[in-house]
Amino acid sequence: MRVYLSRFVCGAVEENLQRMASEAERAARGEAELVVFPELFLTGYRQLIPPVVARQHFASLSRAFPSQLFCFGTFTEDGYNRLTLWHGGQEVAQYDKVHLFLPNREDLLWREGTRYVAVKCSWGTVGLLTCNDVRFPEQARSLVLSGGANILLAVAWWPWRRDHVWRTLLQARAMENASWVLGCCIAASIFADEPFAGAGNYAFDPVGTPILPTEDTFYELSLASPPPVLVDPRKSYREIRQVITVAVDGEDS
Repeated sequence: MRVYLSRFVCGAVEENLQRMASEAERAARGEAELVVFPELFLTGYRQLIPPVVARQHFASLSRAFPSQLFCFGTFTEDGYNRLTLWHGGQEVAQYDKVHLFLPNREDLLWREGTRYVAVKCSWGTVGLLTCNDVRFPEQARSLVLSGGANILLAVAWWPWRRDHVWRTLLQARAMENASWVLGCCIAASIFADEPFAGAGNYAFDPVGTPILPTEDTFYELSLASPPPVLVDPRKSYREIRQVITVAVDGEDS
């Protein structure tokens, strides 16, 4: 499977729309089956585009390149930070960010999502995460065990100064779930009101080994021949809901 992870540089909205179209064409020429753009890549936190206009552009691009599955980070009229998937001009799935990043006061900007989403494709099942979601291993585990995901895809607007956190969390989600993991982050923002240096893009195999890009933004996943794992969580996971706390004076609670 061939994946395109955009290293998107966010400028003004009109410039971003042109850049999105040129990157989509490059991804299609490179025969990527999955084309991923980061969280809020058209606007960042400080710009606006009517959500219906963004969807029109998503539909047009996916119609122009019907062999690709496109993933776009955007927002909605009713206040959700959304990861939306398009194929053949149609929106085929949508995931609203569940774990909002409180240090950025995202709770004042967005509404919390209420469900996890996995998407079945011909080449595998993709579990969707957005940025801060990767801090919550239970979400990835639910996508794998309940959603049947063998690929976890996270999009982000994550700062370069905390790249080590982003990379480590992605690698951990791969190892603990024996799953392929893809992380696509905004590369930078050159919009004058929101200068930003973003973290890196990463891919990991089910044992946590980094997958290096073949051409900067293209990654090859050998889904048909994954590496052997020592512990398969799908087979050995046990759900225990009871937790006891033992006090130092010997009393149980």
